[in-house]
Amino acid sequence: MSNRRVRVRFAPSPTGPLHIGGVRTALFNYFFARQHGGDFILRIEDTDSQRFVPGAEEYINEALNWCGITIDEGVREGGPHAPYRQSERKHIYKQYADRLVESGHAYYAFDTPEVLDKMRTEAEAQGGAFTYNYAIRNGMENSLALPADEVKRRIERGDQWVIRFKMPENEEVVMHDLIRGEVRVNTSTLDDKVLFKSSDMLPTYHLANVTDDYLMEISHVIRGEEWLPSLPLHVLLYRALGWENVMPKFAHLPLLLKPSGNGKLSKRDGDKMGFPVFPLLWKSADGEISRGYREDGYFPEAFVNLLALLGWNPGTDQELFSMDELIKLFSIERVNKSGARFDPEKAKWFNHQYLIRKSDAEVAELFQPVLEQYNINVPIDKLTRIVGLVKERVNFVHELWGQTNYFFERPLEYDQQAVAKHWKPETPDMITDVSETLKALGSWNSHEIETALKDLINAKGYGMGKVMNAVRLCLVGESKGPGIADICEILGKDETLTRLNQAILILNGKK
Repeated sequence: MSNRRVRVRFAPSPTGPLHIGGVRTALFNYFFARQHGGDFILRIEDTDSQRFVPGAEEYINEALNWCGITIDEGVREGGPHAPYRQSERKHIYKQYADRLVESGHAYYAFDTPEVLDKMRTEAEAQGGAFTYNYAIRNGMENSLALPADEVKRRIERGDQWVIRFKMPENEEVVMHDLIRGEVRVNTSTLDDKVLFKSSDMLPTYHLANVTDDYLMEISHVIRGEEWLPSLPLHVLLYRALGWENVMPKFAHLPLLLKPSGNGKLSKRDGDKMGFPVFPLLWKSADGEISRGYREDGYFPEAFVNLLALLGWNPGTDQELFSMDELIKLFSIERVNKSGARFDPEKAKWFNHQYLIRKSDAEVAELFQPVLEQYNINVPIDKLTRIVGLVKERVNFVHELWGQTNYFFERPLEYDQQAVAKHWKPETPDMITDVSETLKALGSWNSHEIETALKDLINAKGYGMGKVMNAVRLCLVGESKGPGIADICEILGKDETLTRLNQAILILNGKK
């Protein structure tokens, strides 16, 4: 690491909800910045006005906040390099486009969309692909082929134009990626990218990105693999603008892959397999709702943990990490080159691990809002006891209802499979014995209850499973729940006896 201050940026476009791949990019930037005592900048790259989606920028900020990512400089936070929204910086970029034209590294092009479309169609008809590059540019309508006075006249009369980068011919660009090592590309394989457009007087991604990274003193660009093909152009822009000595170091992260491992993870995969691909719920302008990890019940710390291990490993078997631990241990050198397969079941496992590590009281507090939806109010100490008995059986707080509802609502019907299996002709008499035994108890706690039931079973010669399964059916309505004595203690003596007697009345004679 050089003495240069570490400054990284996460630069999403507000074109819709933030994909979890984008969140992982933000996290890796954040880990790196914090580890080196540097700055994390959020820059909104909204120069593509055609794809702008209202609400997307707010979504990005909220998602990062939910993950625990603190922003040092950004649209909301401000900073010495404001503004941080590219559409508010549009007065900056034209001077750098002009500088490239003046130095011979770029040129004006007046080719109409109709002409370019025709050339693409003709190339495809011949089994090829149209590329605006060194081979054809001198025959196109641009400032390389037209007289200077003609170029000036067209601009002054308001003809539409773009500024294209003049890609060198047959030059090998040698680059270094912190993850992939040396990367070599011959410029003859590249096209002359558009850098600036007169239609909206805005730069394209490439010019705005490089210019802003330079002006914001970005030291490291950590971004997705999909931007690797743009690296040669960006390196050449730094050189052409005279900024090569302060060019950031680059690292391109591996893709997040489908659960099958075949192809990039998409919203369609999540819809098909029933898991979110966005951090927060998103509602589109046409009313379509996309699920979010927050609304699905994931803890932010579990979400961060699972994303951190997609494409990076600590070199040990440890899988659970706090944010501070991730910041301490993260290293670009341990980021994988190959894509990381997303496993929705492993994501649930992470949430389960964080849930069971929370105290019973903490989980009980989180569970209270769920109970309020059912108009149920339970003392926190009782709820804490209930949660402690069942929390290891669930992955999410909201799933606790399915494991505990019988503690709050007396069963009105009984699972028919359980009835067929555990309610025999002799069962009513057996349950009557249980009821009488429990009724006679002087103290009501799980130890006394369990001892009394065992004594009864031994004295009567009943099978343990036969009694316990039938009692569970009476109290719960189905075959689920923790130990019978624990259930009885929490329900209380009167409610336990009421449920036993109710089951006899409803189920007796139904076999």
